[in-house]
Amino acid sequence: MTYVDGYVIPVKNVNKAAYIALAEMSAPVFKEHGAIAVTECWGDDVPDGKLTSFPFAVKLEADETVVFSWILWPSRDVRDAGMKAAMEDERFKDMDPASMPFDGKRMIMGGFKAVVEA
Repeated sequence: MTYVDGYVIPVKNVNKAAYIALAEMSAPVFKEHGAIAVTECWGDDVPDGKLTSFPFAVKLEADETVVFSWILWPSRDVRDAGMKAAMEDERFKDMDPASMPFDGKRMIMGGFKAVVEA
């Protein structure tokens, strides 16, 4: 079964193009290090909930949109090695976390083992 790294991130609307550019630069790096696919989704229908929701989870501000993303890997082992290699890749080496087009402090992320694939 596959392994998925999932992310939910608040991105300021004015940073949409910069975020997409970062995602387009990053995807090939992850794929070169073993990822099957990288998917980045800009929120389109992401309502506030009464108890919980994506906007609540990331403390979404009025000028932001929720981004939902995932990286699909063939296995946890490939992910562990591939993620380590990607983080050490020269293309990521000079990235300053403070200059990212999103608020990493409000990012939600996790790794998930697939249990059903249809």
